[in-house]
Amino acid sequence: MASSGIRLANIDQLLEAAGRWFLRSGIQESSGGVARYYRSDLGRNAPISTEISGYAVSALLFFHERTGQTEYLEAALQAARFLTRTAWDVKLETFPFEHSVNGDRSRALAYFFDCGIIVRGLLAAWRVSKEAEFRDTAIAAGRAMMKDFQANDVIHPILTLPAKQPLAYEPRWSASPGCYQLKSAMAWQELSEATGEMGFFRAYESAVAAALAGDYDFLPGETNREKVMDRLHAYAYFLEGLSPLLHRSDCAHAFREGIDRAAAYLGEIAPLFARSDVYAQLLRVRLLGEASGVTSLDHAAAAQEASQAAAFQVPSQDARVAGGFLFGRKCGESMPFVNPVSTAFCVQALAWWDDRKNNALEARRQLLI
Repeated sequence: MASSGIRLANIDQLLEAAGRWFLRSGIQESSGGVARYYRSDLGRNAPISTEISGYAVSALLFFHERTGQTEYLEAALQAARFLTRTAWDVKLETFPFEHSVNGDRSRALAYFFDCGIIVRGLLAAWRVSKEAEFRDTAIAAGRAMMKDFQANDVIHPILTLPAKQPLAYEPRWSASPGCYQLKSAMAWQELSEATGEMGFFRAYESAVAAALAGDYDFLPGETNREKVMDRLHAYAYFLEGLSPLLHRSDCAHAFREGIDRAAAYLGEIAPLFARSDVYAQLLRVRLLGEASGVTSLDHAAAAQEASQAAAFQVPSQDARVAGGFLFGRKCGESMPFVNPVSTAFCVQALAWWDDRKNNALEARRQLLI
């Protein structure tokens, strides 16, 4: 696929095209659940994902806030109801991984990261709609996350179901504990704000301490440069997860240093393999840092990241791909994955960048997709 012809200056056009993709492409299925990605080479969606549905709730609410169009709110609440009424396992008190393929509970898994992303999406839906089921399920899931995944100073990344036993750790980042888990632990911080329960905030603070203790070892973490790019995506989750505590000197220091480290690796590896979400995540944390007063914005770097992120949007007459953002490219060749999370991250980053250029930036961490 060719790079986007949409001019970065026209943020309204970019938003409209991406929003239309979320609403019209079929990436959100009739159940309300959202597929992990669309395979343009095969012409079909990947299975519905509970994690991606959680991200989609937050993304669609962001579109609603930016445009005022009720279609986005309706789609967001449909996805939220899929999570509370279909994906949530009341008996097990968890969100099984990849709901649509978990018919056999003996092979089912639950991911800490996915649960936290879903909780944040449900809380976002509750803040807008005031529908109690979103808040109630988020609270139940947050408590279960503390009970099931926390063990002393470590958070187990994956549990087997129904036994809820930790799966043996593996070398890949998503199957081992790591600083990236802090993005998901933000769910506890937001639950503490929603409920006043200090237990949630203590759980988040514990996750912060563990993340700060291990963040420097997370990069590069691999000798294969493509895998390092994947770890950059995860490392950006750590930087995002620090955003509620940037008033703390240790968190602010790690945040500033982390941006510089991530940008250096991104520049080195991008000619071989570039992920659109990494450009977007790095731009978002730069803007969050400036808005919080802990960093000075590197305008040239931010402009480059914005330009690179925008280039992944797909111009097409095919509604299944038009306006969505591609996952990445290898050696200059686009990969055939039109991705909801890539689209959400890039749109938010580019909208915030446009706001910044117009002296109207309000990069609130509660809105961070």
